[in-house]
Amino acid sequence: MLRVHFSELDLARLRMAVRPDALWETVLSFHRLREKRSETVYGKWRSEARNRLNGEARLLAPLIPSRGYFPDFLTPAEGVIGCDAAMSALRAVPAERLRADLEGLPAARALPGWIRDLAQGERKPLDRLITTLRAYHRAVVAPYWSHIQARIEADRAARGRALLDGGADGLLASLPPTMRWRAPVLEVDYPVDRDLWLRGRGLLLLPSFFCRGRPVTFRNPELTPVLVYPVEHARRGLPPRPEQLSHPGPGSRPERPSRPEQRSRPEQRPAVAPGPARTLGKLVGQTRSAVLLEVGGGCTTSELARRVGVSLASASQHASVLREAGLVHTLRQGSAVLHTLTPLGAALLRGVVPGERVFEPPAPLPAVVTSRRGPSGACG
Repeated sequence: MLRVHFSELDLARLRMAVRPDALWETVLSFHRLREKRSETVYGKWRSEARNRLNGEARLLAPLIPSRGYFPDFLTPAEGVIGCDAAMSALRAVPAERLRADLEGLPAARALPGWIRDLAQGERKPLDRLITTLRAYHRAVVAPYWSHIQARIEADRAARGRALLDGGADGLLASLPPTMRWRAPVLEVDYPVDRDLWLRGRGLLLLPSFFCRGRPVTFRNPELTPVLVYPVEHARRGLPPRPEQLSHPGPGSRPERPSRPEQRSRPEQRPAVAPGPARTLGKLVGQTRSAVLLEVGGGCTTSELARRVGVSLASASQHASVLREAGLVHTLRQGSAVLHTLTPLGAALLRGVVPGERVFEPPAPLPAVVTSRRGPSGACG
């Protein structure tokens, strides 16, 4: 078990990552690539990814074992900015740091010569590593970036609501069951027993698409504290079927109505140009256009019904149709469900600017889109 110790200052400095981290997703995807679990979530991606690789897995395998520790320097903080920024940060890692992190790899493993040279501070092996990571990311992660981003944004919306309703305590208590908030300690399922004292540095919570099971953090306690945890995936694949989330089954509890104070709280919505909004109404109907607009920064089915002025069943049906079209993502939160816009839904609302990239909806993972421009977060 990992025990993360908070002070009052740490709670004040608790924060959520603003977007997926390019290198955390890249490294963790390499774990998912080599295993045979979670076929409903990763199976189609795994099959497509393996067909696009060209020797990168063989080079990365000694550096990223299938289990246990991998070097901390592989996931610099700049990864949340994007892949290019992360690669620049990786290129600037001091030789002493490279050597110290590589010494943490299992001693029983026979490391290839280029990794031993990397540990000695030679820059040519580092260039080779960066080239390999770029190629792997471009083949395996970048084609699915829009889908990954939609999952992370849905999780952020859920945590944001928990923060607004219950402060830092509410946010920490809302995390997946592998993490349990017992103030002032966050208990985390972890392969080894250790304590992480934040000491006023706060904690960055980083939801991840390719993290599975237990959360992950740095081995070095002196690095900026970050806790990577898995987002919720649909039990029967991606995206979830409408009946899984929108229609309660026998014996299930109805969705709880929102608290009174939530009704008057302004919601953040994507900027919508008047022209596209009117055109969208003609295309999909005024009610469904209003539903898409009201999803905005996230809302439950009950809130959606109240805002649009339709019945709960009608709101659920409209959300199901929009989800099947790849415009809305739905995340279960206890007895309620939270709807958020996908990148495609937000682009449709604001009107696509000429030259802007729009991805096809995933079914269950989006098809690879080839273009001169890469997805946001992709390495150039």
